[in-house]
Amino acid sequence: MAKSFSFWSLFKISRPVNLVIVVFAQMMTAYFLVETDRFGVPVLQDIDLYLLILATVILTAAGYMINDYYDVKIDYINKPDEVIIGKGLRRRVAIFFHSILNFTGIAIAWVVSPRIGVIFFIAAFLLWLYSNLLKRLPFVGNFVVALLTGTAIWVIGYYYQKSELLVLTYAIFAFFINLIREIIKDIEDRQGDRKHGCQTLPIVIGFRNTKRVIFFIAIAFVCAILIVTFKINNASLFYYFGGLSFLFFLFMYKIYEADRKAHFTQLSILSKLLMLTGIISMGLL
Repeated sequence: MAKSFSFWSLFKISRPVNLVIVVFAQMMTAYFLVETDRFGVPVLQDIDLYLLILATVILTAAGYMINDYYDVKIDYINKPDEVIIGKGLRRRVAIFFHSILNFTGIAIAWVVSPRIGVIFFIAAFLLWLYSNLLKRLPFVGNFVVALLTGTAIWVIGYYYQKSELLVLTYAIFAFFINLIREIIKDIEDRQGDRKHGCQTLPIVIGFRNTKRVIFFIAIAFVCAILIVTFKINNASLFYYFGGLSFLFFLFMYKIYEADRKAHFTQLSILSKLLMLTGIISMGLL
């Protein structure tokens, strides 16, 4: 019988490592790309920045919670040792905390700015819709999660109305890397997804065709980054993404070679490292 409540279970279900990456990405964006607010005050002195980051973290944690809530049967097949809901946390407790976190995150975002509050309300709805429906559809769920990941970076530049094109470059980077990662996770989890009637890309079009989709996305990613980078015309950014391309091509080669669940688990981790490498490059601009 599941425990009704456990702080450790609540901590694990929120994916603390991923939340740290979100905080790191937003802080790097604010410090290196935005730098100051519209009045020339260093952005790190603005309380709104920390409220915006807090709201993002809270909403992201709520998204992980509702995802695990709906996926508990699938997770018992794909990753039984990592299941928390039904073991360390009762379902009704998980949905209660999800609701509280959503309300809190949206409220904090609204305090920062009503327009930011609206964005966060839409994000919360999409996270719920993803967990309840979209993730069981081919590509749509992958696209929504990747879009929300990119939005977490983009919203910093949008709020401060500073360096928006430069911030957009990194938002695009985050979008494409996470889109590829989400499809890789679908390949990794296809056994449990198939048993529970999910219609993800690997199930609908097959393993090899899904790989072809990933390569098509990779080409679109390289083209988008090149277009925006040339438009910004920043030599440091151009050279850095040029160097990063070698790591990205290695990543794509490993996808080409991968044919086992363990391979795709490693690729999912490697995609996080690619994301962190991209984020760190903000400090070179």
